[in-house]
Amino acid sequence: MIRNSLAAFAERLSASVRNRGELPDLTVGQIRIEVLAGLTVALALVPEAVAFAFVAGVEPLVGLYAAFIVGLVTALFGGRRGMISGATGALAVVMVHLVAEHGVEYLFATVVLMGILQVGAGIFRLGKFIRMVPHPVMLGFVNGLAIVIGLAQLKLFQVPGSDHGGGGHGALGGEWLPMPELTLMLGLTGLTMLVIWGTPKITKLIPAPLMGILITAGIVIAFGLDVPTVGDLASIRGELPAFHIPTVPLNLETLEIIFPYAVILAAIGLIESLLTLNLVGEITGRKGGASRECVAQGAANIITGFFGGMGGCAMIGQSMINVKSGGRLRIAGVAAALFLLVFILFASSLIERIPLAALVGVMFMVVIGTFAWQSLRIMRRIPRSDAFVIILVTGVTVYADLAIAVVVGVIVSALVYAWNAASRIHARVADGEKGEMVYKLEGPLFFGSTTSFMELFRINDDPEHVVIDFADSRVVDQSALQAIEDLAAKYDAAGKRLELRHLSRDCHRLLSKAGQLMVDSDDDPDYALAVDYRVKLGRMGGAH
Repeated sequence: MIRNSLAAFAERLSASVRNRGELPDLTVGQIRIEVLAGLTVALALVPEAVAFAFVAGVEPLVGLYAAFIVGLVTALFGGRRGMISGATGALAVVMVHLVAEHGVEYLFATVVLMGILQVGAGIFRLGKFIRMVPHPVMLGFVNGLAIVIGLAQLKLFQVPGSDHGGGGHGALGGEWLPMPELTLMLGLTGLTMLVIWGTPKITKLIPAPLMGILITAGIVIAFGLDVPTVGDLASIRGELPAFHIPTVPLNLETLEIIFPYAVILAAIGLIESLLTLNLVGEITGRKGGASRECVAQGAANIITGFFGGMGGCAMIGQSMINVKSGGRLRIAGVAAALFLLVFILFASSLIERIPLAALVGVMFMVVIGTFAWQSLRIMRRIPRSDAFVIILVTGVTVYADLAIAVVVGVIVSALVYAWNAASRIHARVADGEKGEMVYKLEGPLFFGSTTSFMELFRINDDPEHVVIDFADSRVVDQSALQAIEDLAAKYDAAGKRLELRHLSRDCHRLLSKAGQLMVDSDDDPDYALAVDYRVKLGRMGGAH
C-alpha cells in the first residue's frame, strides 16, 4: 500500500511539473531581478535567523545553517515559486523547552523526525486539508502574523542582551536604547522606509528594499554613526555545515521525548508553510502544490537535522520581500540561500556592519504590505461571525501561537456553519397519492439539526402511513441515522409506518451500510430514487 502511494505521488509530482510549465523563458533582466531579490532576502534573513536561534536557546550558526539548508531545498523542490523558508519564531518558541531540558542534540533528532512526519503528510496528500481553512481565518492569520513581525522588530530598539525572557514579542522586558541612539535609529528606520516607498517611482532596476538597505548603510558607514549593527547581535562567521548524526540514545525513551515535540513542530511548520503557499499563490496567480510543499519542507528538515540546523518552515515576511522585489522564479530563493552561505563563509565582517535600522525599515514595510487592510473596511459588510473570526484569529496569533490560532479559527467557523445549517432544516407537509402524509424535508440532517428534525413531526396526529421525502435534504452522519431510527421507532410504537423516499445515492449508500433500509419488493435490491424504503429498527442500538 505504501509503495503504491509513493508511486502514485511520484507520478502526480512529475505530471504537476510538466503541466504547470515550471521553468518559463528566462531573460537577462529577469535573472538580474531574481538575484537582487535573493540578495535582499538574504540580508533580511540574517538578523531573523540569529534572533530565532537565541529564542530557541542555541548558537546563532544553528539558526543560520537552518536558514541556508531549508531555504535552498525548498527553493529547489517546494510547491510554490517565490516562497522563502528558514528558521522561524513559531518553531523556536516550541524548541526552547526541549533544548533547555535535554540539550541541542535532542533538538537535531527532533528536527529529523519532524521532517519524516512532514514527508509522510505530503506523500499521503494531507496538505489538501488546508482548503478547509476559511477566508476569514486566512485574513486573521495574515493580520496576526504582520503584527507579530512588527512587534518582533521592537527588540532591536533595545540594548542587546538586556531582554532576559520577559519581553514577549519584544515590546517589554528589555532596556530601551539611550534617547540619542533611539532617535537616530528611528530616523534611519524612517529613511529606509521612505527610500523603499519612493524607489519604484524612480527606477525598477534595483529592488526597493535593497536600495533602502544600501542607502541607509552607506550613510551610517560614511558618517561613522554609532548605531546598533548586525554584529551587535552576534558574529555570523562560520564554516560549511558538516554532516552530523545526532548523538542521542537510539531507544524508546528517546522516542518518547522527541516524538511529541516533532508532531507539534511538524504541524506548526506545515500550517504556516501551507498558509504562506496560499498567500503567495494569490499574489503570483499560482495554485496547487500543497503536497509537494509538504515533501520539500520535510526533506529540508531531515537534511537540516543531520547538518546541525534548528529546522524551519516558510517565512511570510521574507516571502513578501521576495515577491514584492520581483522574485517570481526559483532562482531568487536559491540565490538567497547561497548569498546567506557566502555571508557566513566570506563576508561576515561586511554584513555585520549593516545597521539594524535598515533591516527594521524593510520589515516594517513588509508589515504594512502584508497586513490585510481591506479586512478593516469590510468588517461592517460581512457577517458578524466572520468579523469575529478575523479578530479572534488575529488576537490568538499575536498572543499565543499560529497553529493554535488557525485551529481555533477553523473550529469556530465550523461551529458557526453548523449552527446556521441546523437552523435551516424544515419540512413542507403534503398529502400523497395513496393517502399517505408526505414530509418534504429541506436542509441537511446532521448532529446539529437532529433536535429540530424530531420536532417537525406530529406522530399522534399523523395517519398510519408517513413518508419523509429527502429530495432536498441529505443524511450526513451517525447522529442523523440515529434520529431516523428513533423517529421510526416512535411511529412503530404508535402502530404507524414510516418510509423514506427520494434518497440520493450517497444517502442510500450510508443508510444501506448502517443496515437501516428495508425493501419490500425484489425489483429494487440496490437503489432507486423514487422507491419508498422502510426503516429497520434496532440497527443503531438506540433506546426505543
